[in-house]
Amino acid sequence: MQTDRQSTTSPADPRLTPLWTPEQIADRVAAIAGKIDHDYASNPPVLVGALKGSFIFLADLVRQMKSPAEIEFMRLSSYNAGTESSGHVRVAWGPGVEAIKDRPVIVVEDIVDTGLTTSAALGHLRRKRPASLRVCTLLDRPERRRTELTADYVGFTFSGRFVVGYGLDLDQRYRGFPGIYGLEQDRKH
Repeated sequence: MQTDRQSTTSPADPRLTPLWTPEQIADRVAAIAGKIDHDYASNPPVLVGALKGSFIFLADLVRQMKSPAEIEFMRLSSYNAGTESSGHVRVAWGPGVEAIKDRPVIVVEDIVDTGLTTSAALGHLRRKRPASLRVCTLLDRPERRRTELTADYVGFTFSGRFVVGYGLDLDQRYRGFPGIYGLEQDRKH
């Protein structure tokens, strides 16, 4: 039985507008994987997925890569509930020093929005002294930046609305949709 907190493959919510299809996403993921393979042909990177949102993107990215990248995860949060960042980033946990010291590292994000979460991840990882540190994101929304940050690998750049699907959620809903959808904001809030 489906509850409204579970994900489905066909969104019926009238507030959702399709932005990118599963096929468009797959094409971009394959292109990013090819760029990473090219850039790290002689020294495969450690990919650090920012949970929870990046897990679908990271899984698809790794499957498209030819190089044998290692995987680690970090748990960060800047959204308490709803669609606005709290402005405060909490790093719950991340890879140990032994996993990334003197290794090339790529932080894999679902979306870089204000940049605060990604900047916190980079700061946390820098203290563990990786050989290099780059950012890969499926979605980039630079007009909302509140910090100096440029992603090295970007799937789609966009502006405007809150997005859900393909790992992105609103209060843990919509994460499992295979495409990415714009969510019309409730005008009462």
